[in-house]
Amino acid sequence: MKTEGNTDLVPIPSQTVGPYFAICLDDGPCCVQTIAPAGVRGERVKLLCAVFDREGKPVSDTLVEIWQANADGKYNHPFDRQPKSIDHRFLGFGRQVTDEKGVCKFETIKPGRVPGQGATLQAPHLEVAVFARGILKQLVTRIYFAGDEANQQCPVLALVPKARRRTLLAEPILGQSGGWRHEIHLSGAQETVFFDI
Repeated sequence: MKTEGNTDLVPIPSQTVGPYFAICLDDGPCCVQTIAPAGVRGERVKLLCAVFDREGKPVSDTLVEIWQANADGKYNHPFDRQPKSIDHRFLGFGRQVTDEKGVCKFETIKPGRVPGQGATLQAPHLEVAVFARGILKQLVTRIYFAGDEANQQCPVLALVPKARRRTLLAEPILGQSGGWRHEIHLSGAQETVFFDI
């Protein structure tokens, strides 16, 4: 890179993307797979997330972070002032790093419906943040559950063009009780819908 006066500028690590991303993530205490331990009330969910690049190749070393409400639709957070009880065993938060196949797994429950704007209710969903090499700012998306009747009335899902909504839907895994699979495509023809928040 040249500037006025022909001075060479060399990027320092804080200005470049990688390969610094994996530091402190390998099997560290910051990675939580079990969001809802045994005994937490709600419909059990075993969620498999798979992350792909624009060519459809798996992306390893991607951090997938999930936030969610409990089975009653209440977040375990002081800003959620709904008069609903919380179960302190339910974390409501988890994060995992994808493996060489671009896959990570979470054990949780299907969240309840949370309030939307006005008197609306949102469909059950998981809030998702994606961090990876080459991405300078986290990507924010959601995971909804295919076939849930509440999807038809969700005010947030209604903002997404119908043809793109499928990119936000986890699909049940046939033959696996409580098993769901969701694909996150970072770009390309099947790019997941990401929200600008």
